[in-house]
Amino acid sequence: MNHLIPICSAIALTLSMASCSPKPEYAELNGLTQGTTYHIVVEKIPGLDIMALRQDIERLFTEIDNSLSIYNDSSVISAINANRSDQTDSLFREVFRASAVISGQSGGLFDITIGPLVKSWGFGPDALKRFDPSMLDSLLALVGMNKVHLEGERIIKANPGIFIDVNAIAQGYTVDLVADLIVRKGMKQCLVEVGGEVRTVGDKNGKDWKVGIDAPSDGNYTPGADIRARITLNDMALATSGNYRKFYVENGVKYSHTIDPLTGYPVMHTLLSATIIAPTGAVADAWATACMVGGKDEAIAFIEKYDFLEGYLIYSGENGTMKSWTSEGIRDLIATEE
Repeated sequence: MNHLIPICSAIALTLSMASCSPKPEYAELNGLTQGTTYHIVVEKIPGLDIMALRQDIERLFTEIDNSLSIYNDSSVISAINANRSDQTDSLFREVFRASAVISGQSGGLFDITIGPLVKSWGFGPDALKRFDPSMLDSLLALVGMNKVHLEGERIIKANPGIFIDVNAIAQGYTVDLVADLIVRKGMKQCLVEVGGEVRTVGDKNGKDWKVGIDAPSDGNYTPGADIRARITLNDMALATSGNYRKFYVENGVKYSHTIDPLTGYPVMHTLLSATIIAPTGAVADAWATACMVGGKDEAIAFIEKYDFLEGYLIYSGENGTMKSWTSEGIRDLIATEE
């Protein structure tokens, strides 16, 4: 059994695949993108030029970065945030529309206008690194999907201080775009992983792909070192959100990078990580964040309400013990649980 470990994932997973017969054969691509790693497995088809495929994928990564990265000063989203332009591109518009839908479905718990709050709590580029409660009302005035809308190819902001941050959906969207590119090239089986977000197409030689979910323990910075469960995937996407790798401690208080856009404060509840399975990476990624914002009970309510979602939640029980909740549809997908 091969273990494929993304070493820089924000939410780390270990990918493993069952042994297979000699045919079909598979090729692997590994590299860096979006401040993390990518790992791609594709079936070898007649005439496949793996180097040309890598170049096409990396061109796509560049296109996504030039559109959606808040760390790229020349990107479309950075120009919008800096009020240098109100022009969008097709990638931005697709992510914006998907985000608006999920924001509505989640009651505003998923919100891509959360940027000013994220920066004020010390996360992301140009972070202020200190929150002042007196700033809360002015910051919340800049947050809300109702304060931005598309008019054709233009984005209209109600206030120039609004800062759009799509990091909570962009990597999931990225795995969708890469999987779509691979399918257009004629391949019917692939696994695409970027920063721990996963999209699968088909299976691997008749057996489902397996994705390992790390235990959400503080200090667990080694992907694959402590696997909580392994889930099988076939034509599905999976994303995990958690607070155990992105946080800081100040004056004895732990501040999570997951900010509630309704209260303006980092979340403080028993939910440690939310793994969501959905038809696309973008949907799984965004809903994993919404579930982490809402907490265990609200996450369960969302997963049970929407039939396109399945979930595996890990939360802190009595005396700090780690417990899990699994949706009905995902139970048959669990290969092992430790």
